[in-house]
Formats: sequence, C-alpha cells, structure tokens
Amino acid sequence: MVLLLSMGMLQAQGPSGEARNRVQVGDELQIGRPAEIVYRNIDFPAPDDIIRKGGSANFKAVEGVKVVVVSVKELKDGSIKIRMKPIDGSRFFGTHLYVTADLDAALSSGELQG
Repeated sequence: MVLLLSMGMLQAQGPSGEARNRVQVGDELQIGRPAEIVYRNIDFPAPDDIIRKGGSANFKAVEGVKVVVVSVKELKDGSIKIRMKPIDGSRFFGTHLYVTADLDAALSSGELQG
C-alpha cells in the first residue's frame, strides 16, 4: 500500500519537474496572441494602472515581443510562475519592467511561445 501511495506521489510531481526543466532563467520566449480578447495567463497590469503611470494601454503592442525569463518559481499548488522582461530592455506599455505568467497555462493557450 505504501509503495502504491509513493508511486502516485511521484507521478503527481512529474509534470511540474518537466516544466521547470523546459524553461529556465535566461531562456527566451515570445508573447503570442491571446486565445480570447484579453490575456488570461500573463499577469499584465490593469489598463487604469498603466495609464495612471503614464503609459499606453495598447495590448496589441505586446504581441510578438521577445522576452527573457528572469526567475522561475514553483508554487505550493505545483504550478510554475515565471517572471520575464523584454529582451531589448524596454518596458511593457512604457511603464512596467517585469510581468509574471503561469508557465504551463500560458504555453498551452499560445500566449507564450517557446
């Protein structure tokens, strides 16, 4: 019984380990087009926050932007959260240097491309 339980726990940990091995700090990704009208898996700031800081809330401008991963963190629920910044050193919307994303969900939805 203990053997079956431990095998089940190893299986549950497998996918998150694969995701961590897939994307590491320094890897380059590209922001894709959202599956819906808005990005669900990349944590972009709210439009009013962008405008309040003097930026332009044009979400179409981020499509195709190449980014570099600056940190990878596994959360308690097993999901992988990455922090990224534009490769060219610019800021998202002219205001934010970094954004975060749920790695697996963003890759599967096409919001991030490897």
